[in-house]
Amino acid sequence: MTDYSLLLRQLQALTENERALLPNLANASALLYHSLPRLNWAGFYLTSGQQLVLGPFQGQPACIRIPWGKGVCGTAAKTDRVQRIANVHEFPGHIACDSASQSEIVIPIHADHQVVGVLDIDSPILNRFNPEDEAGLVQLVLHLESACDFTQFI
Repeated sequence: MTDYSLLLRQLQALTENERALLPNLANASALLYHSLPRLNWAGFYLTSGQQLVLGPFQGQPACIRIPWGKGVCGTAAKTDRVQRIANVHEFPGHIACDSASQSEIVIPIHADHQVVGVLDIDSPILNRFNPEDEAGLVQLVLHLESACDFTQFI
């Protein structure tokens, strides 16, 4: 079981006195990728018009652009709802950037009451993410929303 309170304290330490978006997201993706077991990708997509554009991440090369409303990430952004998908192959319109991915969780990120990006985490294990993961990751995203300057993406 992951200690999300420890991860939150580590993320707070990494972002202390630093509001620059890209370094904070880069460190956050590295922290998550190396702290959470059984992942094959952890990173961010940032809103650009009506699409998401690849941001800092850890893992295999990824899709660069995802249309708003397409795939798990685009659906999370368009609906402004967490997407916790037990089997990505059963998700209508799933975009397979890495064929090893079996499950996925995507958390919308906000600034000024708008979705400015998503945290995307993939696993090669079916049903990898549970409600505790979702709650912990939401807390990490809430911290990033307050710690980072997202204004350049609004």
